Amino acid sequence: MKKFKVMSIFGTRPEAIKMMPVIKELDKCEEIENIVCVTAQHREMLDQVLEIFNIVPKYDLDIMKYRQTLAGLSGRILEKLDGVLNKEKPDLILVQGDTTTVFIASLVAFYNKIKVGHIEAGLRTYNKHEPFPEEMNRKLTGCITDIHFAPTINSKQNLLKENVDESTIYITGNTSIDVLKYTIKDEYKFKEDVLNQVDYKNKKVIVMTAHRRENLGEPLKDICEATLQIANNNSDVEIIYAVHKNPAVQEVAREVLGGHVRIHLIDPLDIEDMHNLISRCYMVMTDSGGIQEEVPSLGKPVLVLRNVTERPEGVDAGTLKLVGTDKEVITKTAQTLISDKAEYDKMAQAKNPFGDGTAGVQIVGIIRSLVRDEI
Repeated sequence: MKKFKVMSIFGTRPEAIKMMPVIKELDKCEEIENIVCVTAQHREMLDQVLEIFNIVPKYDLDIMKYRQTLAGLSGRILEKLDGVLNKEKPDLILVQGDTTTVFIASLVAFYNKIKVGHIEAGLRTYNKHEPFPEEMNRKLTGCITDIHFAPTINSKQNLLKENVDESTIYITGNTSIDVLKYTIKDEYKFKEDVLNQVDYKNKKVIVMTAHRRENLGEPLKDICEATLQIANNNSDVEIIYAVHKNPAVQEVAREVLGGHVRIHLIDPLDIEDMHNLISRCYMVMTDSGGIQEEVPSLGKPVLVLRNVTERPEGVDAGTLKLVGTDKEVITKTAQTLISDKAEYDKMAQAKNPFGDGTAGVQIVGIIRSLVRDEI
């Protein structure tokens, strides 16, 4: 019997992390040929994830270039991926999230009349410039998608408002929650040695990431100045900022925060170090999307350093606070969580709305049922 051919296509570290549970489940299916194709939209950080989870792509398009533009990136993916899809002719491609790889891969699949399954479908801010270009990537992908794997009821409702056929939408939870089972370990020893020296028991350790395109420039400077004030106001606080390799992020972070004894500016962490760090920290400040989903599962408050979020479920549940990039708002909100145990506990104990860690199993179960229907 001819196997049903599924090709998972991704290009960045976050996509690889969230696609991993699905790829591992597909490997178990005798009736499915499981193919992995990476665009390498990001190179070094993607390779970290592939190595950690032992994912070996059949195709590596290796399209990343220094200071690449969105137009150049899109063109290279479109041209190279078209050749791969023409050669393999998969029955279904899977994409995850909202990167340029996601949208262009879906577009190439459409050109080749190949079905598209979109994991983490239906997230919306309804502001096409925030986050940029992710909001339009996911909306345009949604127009092409045949099977929508929505993480929450809210994301399903967004799709229904856009007249997506309800029979094509499946609520699965988010695969980012699944990943925690693979990464967090008792007595974990960090690869980034400075993290082994931090006093997690007696210090209130704040983990920070800030690198989004719309935050570059003055917003990022304001975030860093608020971070400096938080450290200066609280001698029991230690801050760990995993600084993105983008030179525009590195320059501001080191100019404002460099040299402070209780602020550690470190390179981006691999997924094991990051998850184990989050599991030990006091709270998180971030403009990342995936971290907004993962951290609540570990009982840590999250301050979202963005003006809008496509994950309003976390705000509604009380696990996230949207603080934007205003220095005063960030400083005041962080200070409340540092000083007021009742307010801290209210966020730390709120229920995570993003799933129960079985999304990968559910997604592959849905694919298998669709395969059986076609045979």
